[in-house]
Amino acid sequence: MTRIGTLLGTAALALAFGAATTLAQTPSAAPSAAPAATAKAAPVKGKLKTATTAVGKQCSAEADAKGVHGKERKKMRADCKKRLTAKP
Repeated sequence: MTRIGTLLGTAALALAFGAATTLAQTPSAAPSAAPAATAKAAPVKGKLKTATTAVGKQCSAEADAKGVHGKERKKMRADCKKRLTAKP
């Protein structure tokens, strides 16, 4: 009898956790005006991301060439990005 109770209790907990995660992942209803505002800002972000991605790749290539890893690599890439994106 205790095995059945344990099994049912475990199944109930699994069901509860599954329902909670499903509800947490369900997006809430947003007003119709919000997607239009984000759609206008998306092209600007795309252009910036392309430029910053190129800088990041170049800095990563420099770090790879020098064989830098860990914290040193992170610091080197940050300095490189600042150097390359600085306005003259």
